Amino acid sequence: MQAHYPAFKHGGDMLQIDMLTKRFGDKTAVDAASISVDKPTMIGIIGRSGAGKSTLLRMLNRLSDATTGSITFEGKEITALRGAAKRDWQSRCAMIFQQFNLVPRMDVVSNVLHGTLNKRSTFSTLFNLYPQSDIHKAIEILDRLGIAEQAPKRAEALSGGQQQRVAIARALMQDPKIILADEPIASLDPMNAQVVMKSLRAIHEEDGRMVIANLHTLDTARRYCDRVIGMRDGRIVFDGTPAQLTTGVARDIYGAGADFSEAATSTEIETLDRSEARNAEVHA
Repeated sequence: MQAHYPAFKHGGDMLQIDMLTKRFGDKTAVDAASISVDKPTMIGIIGRSGAGKSTLLRMLNRLSDATTGSITFEGKEITALRGAAKRDWQSRCAMIFQQFNLVPRMDVVSNVLHGTLNKRSTFSTLFNLYPQSDIHKAIEILDRLGIAEQAPKRAEALSGGQQQRVAIARALMQDPKIILADEPIASLDPMNAQVVMKSLRAIHEEDGRMVIANLHTLDTARRYCDRVIGMRDGRIVFDGTPAQLTTGVARDIYGAGADFSEAATSTEIETLDRSEARNAEVHA
């Protein structure tokens, strides 16, 4: 049975990113990015490789420190957090990676339980001790994602799509307010890619969680996101609705010429549950 997850309450701007900049020596990876989000939203970030998408997410999660600028969430300045306060933020702002970042030889349920590490004592972590309530919660989350039967298996025995759902389950164990997904479907086949994107969409809609995903195809961003942000050379060059993401806008985001064609560079993730197939997708 699917567990019930209450929606988060919010007021004013939940997330405010103001003139956020990250430099690596002479290179500016993110250049004065500003984003305001007033409620839990599913946001897709698109752009060609090297546009700054991953660096932006890493600064949000505080895996990387900003050079200048600020991030504020529910009135608290995230960029100023240090020590335990920073670790607490990272538990509330969960990351999902393209390569899953699971422990391959560990069973699935233990991988999911790793989502509680920031909340556990050194002793319990050292001896791998988990409360029964956490184990039950982990299995409930796996059941919600359709993979509860995989709980006792080693993570390495699962398919790529199943492993990514385990990574999503681990993120949900943190009970985060924001889920950041860095190219979550880039290494998946079309069917598994859809399952993962539908799972992220359901988490947003049913839980009221903010989801921000870097995506490598335009059609995926249009289909699953409420808002799309386009990045080029570290700058935000588009911020609008999926309907506003026209071919002309995509040409500007990707810095392509007049002969730019979505279909020509598509990864062709087909819509398996609709009669019409869509194939207008572009590599980021």
